[in-house]
Amino acid sequence: MDEELKLTATLRAAGLDDRRGIVRLHPEVMTALEINAGDPVRLTGVTTTAALAAKAEPGASREFLYADDLTLGNLGLRDGGQVTIARQPAVGARRVTLAGAADVVALVSPEILRLALLGKVVSVGDQVSLRPQDVLPQGDRPQVPDIGRRLQNRLGYQWNVALLTVIEVAETDAAVVTMDTVVGWQDGPVSTPVPGPAARPEAPATTDPEVPPLSLDDLPGMRAQAKELEELLDLGFNHGEVLARLGTKISLGVLISGPAGSGKSALVRAVAAQVKARVVPVWAPGLAALTNTAAAGRLREVAAEAREGEPSVLLFSDVDAIAPRDEPGPISIVFRQVLEETLRAGVAVVATTSRPESVDTSLRSPDLLALQLAVPLPDTAMRLEQLRVLTRGMPLAEDVRLDDIAGRTPGFVAADLGALAREAGVRAALRQTTDEADAPKVVMADFEGALDVVRPTSMADSTLEVAAVTLDDVGDMVEVKQTLTESVLWPLTYPDTFARLGVSPPRGVLLYGPPGCGKTYLVKAIAGTGKANVLSVKGAELLSKWVGDSERAVRELFRRAREAAPTLVFLDEVDALAPTRGQANDGGTTDRVVAALLTELDGVEDLRNVVVIGATNRPDLIDPALLRPGRLERLVYVPPPDAEARAEILKASAKSVPLADEVDLVELGAELEGFSAADCAALIRESALSAMRESLEATTVTAANVATARARVRASLDPGQVAWLAAYAETHQP
Repeated sequence: MDEELKLTATLRAAGLDDRRGIVRLHPEVMTALEINAGDPVRLTGVTTTAALAAKAEPGASREFLYADDLTLGNLGLRDGGQVTIARQPAVGARRVTLAGAADVVALVSPEILRLALLGKVVSVGDQVSLRPQDVLPQGDRPQVPDIGRRLQNRLGYQWNVALLTVIEVAETDAAVVTMDTVVGWQDGPVSTPVPGPAARPEAPATTDPEVPPLSLDDLPGMRAQAKELEELLDLGFNHGEVLARLGTKISLGVLISGPAGSGKSALVRAVAAQVKARVVPVWAPGLAALTNTAAAGRLREVAAEAREGEPSVLLFSDVDAIAPRDEPGPISIVFRQVLEETLRAGVAVVATTSRPESVDTSLRSPDLLALQLAVPLPDTAMRLEQLRVLTRGMPLAEDVRLDDIAGRTPGFVAADLGALAREAGVRAALRQTTDEADAPKVVMADFEGALDVVRPTSMADSTLEVAAVTLDDVGDMVEVKQTLTESVLWPLTYPDTFARLGVSPPRGVLLYGPPGCGKTYLVKAIAGTGKANVLSVKGAELLSKWVGDSERAVRELFRRAREAAPTLVFLDEVDALAPTRGQANDGGTTDRVVAALLTELDGVEDLRNVVVIGATNRPDLIDPALLRPGRLERLVYVPPPDAEARAEILKASAKSVPLADEVDLVELGAELEGFSAADCAALIRESALSAMRESLEATTVTAANVATARARVRASLDPGQVAWLAAYAETHQP
């Protein structure tokens, strides 16, 4: 009989283990049970369940079993309850049936569900999450990259918190989910076993479940790309005799690039349906997770499958995973060979990627992926069209303004907008269930709530969150706002007017002024006014100690800006990124970065519908070449606020603060000589804290509280620096 031990269950799971079916044990306990990290264990409390064992952190107690709330719930225990632990045979589950919320069942296919549960040990009656088991050593269990992103594209934030109930584990009490396991929903669809070599545990499925194709009308903003792809496939599949009479041939290889979630695969499926071709989908990261031998075998299998019936389109999603530009492996060579053979057989090959700069450049040769299409990041008009398509089946209330939602979602791709619509629908359903309304409708408040939790995925690394402020909320600064309107908003909003008049719009603007005087706030206000896509980086973030990485980061930033046009690129602390060349003792890194910036701003490749804003406190440190016409040509001085501006800033900062009638902000603003905008905001904040110190039941902020705060908050502006910047402005203003 297997060794059994009694331990005390404690709710102290490691952060990465949360809701992944993992318990932590002292190494001596694991030795006594004769188990290793990743082995299943049987746990008995009020009820019996199973989990995967792992070593606890140093200093852990031999008496404790460290578990998360989900495992304790499956045991029917609270923190401190007694649990009996023993080894559990590592048996692969033959069939697992689960139940879940209706929206999860509708949006998560059994194949995707199997990938989410892969490697977990499940018991009948357990609650399990969709969080993948990607913490412990995988052993014979395959890794499935990006399953979290795929679930997020379907469920939004809900994928991270959704819980499912295990209804059945065929012929056993507990078992491990493998690629051979048939996973299904209760009274719903089930997955199909993976045939051939892919059925082995080391070979995960590479294809998504068959998705019903959309019509071209469901893909607004991609009609030009769809037409070009349709013409190519129709000519290659249906008019080969015309090509033969003309003595020519056509390559049916296509590379489609665009942000993740922008609808590249949906575009291929829709066009294939239009020309009556079948699609054989392959998820490239799944191939990359295999051994070289297994991946090569799987590649040849799918290629043979595509050649069996005609016409066919072999679709490789995220092709950069198996054909990287840097450090290509053996699988890249096999992939190129298979690509050549498949195209010669008359099969169309379409590869998609969200990182075209990372794809092996040899694949773009004329006899391989000759046609290259780009799916742009949607602008406001395109997002409005997509929202109309996504909400066609929703009963929208009269107060829902899709044009307003489209304007407030810069950086959102089609998948993000789909997640937004789903989240609004879920919120409406929850509200209607509570209210028991007869005619449920989605109202604007549901979309407002969804906007608070759904974030754009395509620009997550460098997106500036657009604040709910506009230039109208910026007090005073009339000349500064007018200059920024002409230099930034007009090129982004009215590019056709500049073209009609035959002039090029300003390429960039440099904001300079004392610290704390609102340069970054002005950029947020511009972004809120223009509702453009915004890419924001701190200057030093682009610098790297590795040769070539900094220049590559600059090129990548501007490539994304071109794809997302109209775009506002904000370079904060630009003096750290582009100092005067020849003066830095860094091996020439900043000199090369400055050269890359100059090339991007005013090089051979035109920068259309992209405006760059730089911000700095030290304009004298910036390389002069960057400030010439065609680059950051407009220098805008943001002066420290005068008495009137300080009063406006105080009023804006105190909008939500209940000030007593005796507090005169105009008079206070006149007294705050030497205060920056940040100092004024800090004064209001400190006044509210002073009222809280007097009484946590305080309802108003009095003049005495303001006086107390006035004694604590000091002016931060340096008179010498202000005078120098003012003199610099006089000599450099147009």
